[in-house]
Amino acid sequence: MRTPDVSHGPHATRHAPPASSPCAVAASPLRRRFAALLAEADVRLDGDRPWDLQVRDERLFARVLATGSLGFGEAYMDGWWDAAQLDVLLARLLQARLDRRVRGIGDLWLALRATLINAQAGRRAYRVGERHYDLGNDLYRAMLGRRLVYSCGYWREAADLDAAQEAKLDLVCRKLGLQPGMRVLDIGCGWGEALKFAAERYGVRGVGITVSREQAAFARELCAGLPIEIRLQDYRELDERFDRVFSIGMFEHVGVRNYRRYFEMVRRCLPADGLTVLHTIGTNVSTNRTDPWIDRYIFPNSMLPSVAQIAAASEGLFVLEDWHNFGTDYDRTLQAWRDNIEAAWHTLPARYDERFRRMWRYYLHASMAMFRVRHAQLWQVVLSPEGVPGGYVAPR
Repeated sequence: MRTPDVSHGPHATRHAPPASSPCAVAASPLRRRFAALLAEADVRLDGDRPWDLQVRDERLFARVLATGSLGFGEAYMDGWWDAAQLDVLLARLLQARLDRRVRGIGDLWLALRATLINAQAGRRAYRVGERHYDLGNDLYRAMLGRRLVYSCGYWREAADLDAAQEAKLDLVCRKLGLQPGMRVLDIGCGWGEALKFAAERYGVRGVGITVSREQAAFARELCAGLPIEIRLQDYRELDERFDRVFSIGMFEHVGVRNYRRYFEMVRRCLPADGLTVLHTIGTNVSTNRTDPWIDRYIFPNSMLPSVAQIAAASEGLFVLEDWHNFGTDYDRTLQAWRDNIEAAWHTLPARYDERFRRMWRYYLHASMAMFRVRHAQLWQVVLSPEGVPGGYVAPR
């Protein structure tokens, strides 16, 4: 199992220089510039409102102005600043679009890398599994609730996280029109909960693929005794027939260079009367990379698709039957995950130290902010190879 390295590299703790150092002397004009930017979002330095930013280290200003969002997130991890309502602070900064005003070397590197290499191909496709999903099932069990479902819940009639996750799984099954005996493919099956749900509630048999060894091992144990096969496999390797195909929270790791290949794979696996559901986070503007802090610490080589990118990649292969956006439900899901993990930190192993805890807290609160200000969406897209005769009616 891969564990966070907290003594070297990007997780290493940084120590402040003496107050008389050049950094401290130069902080005053940088502080004024930093404060002016925050004022555009109605955020104050060391103010008394819960969303105001509390400065713990004056080196913060130079770091953020030089390195943008990467330095801002790292400075929080290092304890250089705090906010009582972190999600509200970050939402204000995003709403004011300050993330676009201050960019650092991390943005330039990701832009260059996107033009030179396919970051999600070959062994790089497994990196997110090794870096994120293999962190440890203890962390995810503490955060995700009764079912290990690491994607947006559906809160339309749900009162709690477990009910919202079951409602989401059932919604996918109903959109696919699952029937007993159908053979189903889950691309990016996680810990196996979706296939288990479909097999138990709808009588299907299936195959789940993942790039995480930890997830694969857990899913095999979870689905023992059910007609389910779990594979450690890249989606590009698939070439076999299924009645239905779905993907929940995996497409964010595919990358724009591979979108067409993803849909070509799904098309060759489906019969003419098949259906596929794509459940993915999406963004309002097409891009070829992610935020540099997210890339370094949370989801390496990830990126969010846009409507235009999904449409272009699936054009000529599928008929678009339905496009459902319930992205505001992700804010509520993330709040539930935040509450769960904050209550459970004292029960987790010591390897999840304070810097890791601050990293994870920042990740969850930044994600809440993205969905709250509607910069990120959650889509369920239903596609058919040749169109449903008479038309498709999507359940809600």
